[in-house]
Amino acid sequence: MGWYTNVIRSLGHRPWFAAAGRALVPVDRWLQQRTGGRVNILGRSALPTLLLTTRGRKSGLPRTVPLIYAPDGDNYVVTASNWGQQKHPAWSGNLLASSEATVALPGGRELQVRAELAEGAERERVWPLVTKVWPAYDTYVVRSGREIRVFVLTPS
Repeated sequence: MGWYTNVIRSLGHRPWFAAAGRALVPVDRWLQQRTGGRVNILGRSALPTLLLTTRGRKSGLPRTVPLIYAPDGDNYVVTASNWGQQKHPAWSGNLLASSEATVALPGGRELQVRAELAEGAERERVWPLVTKVWPAYDTYVVRSGREIRVFVLTPS
């Protein structure tokens, strides 16, 4: 991992960085959609990212969000950290309502996935995978005061 990625991972613990990240999600989504996932708001960092598209549980409309993920074999592990906010992000509620989703990966590859909420032993197994990629998730747990939802996305 390069020095730039290490700096970004270190900044992830700072409240101002999380606030900026929340504000820049629409720009990040736009960048990733326009570049086929090759460029995100952080540039070409070594952080693995994907675009997750769910169906709005109330509207039924597609909702796309950029997320950092941890690879787990052929699966993708994502966290509903909401940048350490007290509320779960809307996309995680969408996945609880319907486990079917789409992920777009760098290079323009799209996959249909089935999401499963990781609980118990499975959650304990995958949590270190995501904190290895983005150590600030541990900080977000403390900041949010809640258990952060973790989903395993399995290609269908």
